[in-house]
Amino acid sequence: MKTWGGAHDAAWERVQEELATVYLSDGLPLVPPTMERVSVMLAANGYAADEEIAMLPPGFETATAGDIAICAVMAGCKAEYRPVLVAAVDALSDMSFNLVGIATTTGSAAPIYIVNGPITEKIGLNAKNNAFGSGHRANATIGRAMTLILQNIGGAKPGEVDMATLGQPAKYSCCFAENTEESPWTPLHVDRGFAADASVVTVVGISGTGEVNDSDSQDAVGLAQTFAQSMLIAGISGGSGLLGGGEPLCLLPPEWAAMFHRDGLTKQQAKQAIWEQAVLPIEKLAPAQRKHRMAAASDPNASVIRVAEKADDLMIVVAGGVGRKAAYAPTWGGTTKAISREIKLRK
Repeated sequence: MKTWGGAHDAAWERVQEELATVYLSDGLPLVPPTMERVSVMLAANGYAADEEIAMLPPGFETATAGDIAICAVMAGCKAEYRPVLVAAVDALSDMSFNLVGIATTTGSAAPIYIVNGPITEKIGLNAKNNAFGSGHRANATIGRAMTLILQNIGGAKPGEVDMATLGQPAKYSCCFAENTEESPWTPLHVDRGFAADASVVTVVGISGTGEVNDSDSQDAVGLAQTFAQSMLIAGISGGSGLLGGGEPLCLLPPEWAAMFHRDGLTKQQAKQAIWEQAVLPIEKLAPAQRKHRMAAASDPNASVIRVAEKADDLMIVVAGGVGRKAAYAPTWGGTTKAISREIKLRK
């Protein structure tokens, strides 16, 4: 490695201190939101700075186009990423998402952002190898900008309003595209009622992710069993009497999806195969937890707890590259619904 050959920016450290002092930082260095940079961000998308986008919980402050542009600049976004941010902000403001709860809980809940449609290729959003990880500017900065928006516009300041006991890495950034190129099934946004050629962002409130590794099973039956058993985490049981918030996110790599498809399973049938086996006997819970959860359950006499009320509540998204490593992302147990919004491009 070599040092950068450009001119030293003596003001950089001072800007970082100034932004941190007024609590605008997420802890990582920020791009200074100069008027020139913010103006470019706004002009590229045809927004006026004072244009209102949404009322954003938990502080119920108005998120303007100018506010979003400032956060986008600080996060390092390119101007062409901004339509994704606008749609995601609108999705977060939907009361069914319950951002008030997600942004203030002592739990580890955080929004993640799944993008579908033509815009993913246009802006270089990664859907393949290391989809949740580093290495792609669009993924990293869109997710980071949304965290800054939630913190600096919505008011979810860590340790003040955001009271997470431990938190999770998605509180910094988690944005990725679905790998529709290698998926044998209809994409998420089509399942959710949008046109195939639409660009859509889906916001999901998750309480973390866990790797699901099955390189041994050679059929859909075995894969479904492995995934189902990996979902049975007693500590994520929610107030609804379910394990989690009731819309579990099943993130399958292309090799898993291909095996389900090879064995003749549609996406709905794959959901059913997983859901039927994803049950935890009630006696596996600690006594006090058992009493509390069954009091909240729709059927207090049930002998098992399910991950969702019905199979179709599971969300299957194909993502990632080569390998037999899937992931499970339980939705937050405090009640949340995934929300999708079309990403609209202005001329």
